[in-house]
Amino acid sequence: MDGKKRSNIKPGIEVSIVLKQDQRTGKLTEGVVKDILTNSPTHPHGIKVRLEDGQVGRVQIIHE
Repeated sequence: MDGKKRSNIKPGIEVSIVLKQDQRTGKLTEGVVKDILTNSPTHPHGIKVRLEDGQVGRVQIIHE
């Protein structure tokens, strides 16, 4: 599923995000969504979320 649409993302789902410091390399970090930080319905670089461990980044992959 597409991490650029806010409607696809809900707290409790497992996702892969790119952290701010990893944007150049594209390194992905996996975790469970705690909060959705982007208010707009879509974002070209991915919806910004906070994971349950406190890390913040933009969703690239939503795991089914």
